[in-house]
Amino acid sequence: MFYLILLVVVVGCDQLVKSWITTHLALQQIQTLIPNVFSLTYLRNDGAAWSILQGKQLFFLILTPLVIIVLGYLLFKARHQNRWYALGLTLMIAGALGNFIDRLRFGYVVDMFQLDFINFPIFNLADSALTVGVILVFVYLIFFADEKG
Repeated sequence: MFYLILLVVVVGCDQLVKSWITTHLALQQIQTLIPNVFSLTYLRNDGAAWSILQGKQLFFLILTPLVIIVLGYLLFKARHQNRWYALGLTLMIAGALGNFIDRLRFGYVVDMFQLDFINFPIFNLADSALTVGVILVFVYLIFFADEKG
């Protein structure tokens, strides 16, 4: 039940932030929060990370539900095993679902978080959840996969 609640909270927060951005910032508008460190910039991304596969929305609309189903199955099997693995899978599902909702609603993904101190792509909460989830799954696979529980 914890993982389902976490999934709903992450997707809900992702969608709330995206809604706020689209109603309070103009497209490509930059709102500095911490000078030279962090800004909000409203962008539309019709690709994947770093805008790869730009314009391939049908590909993402077909692939994402399949990925979510596989990850959901793995989570169902692992829910009582290693917490790091289950948490990682949950965050991966939440990230994929958050961006999938955007693709269905708008035909693109809303991005907004900009790190001003490095040259890094603008991203969103779903991207962050997905990235942290992948890291947690890798940590599990590297350090805990041979252990039981």
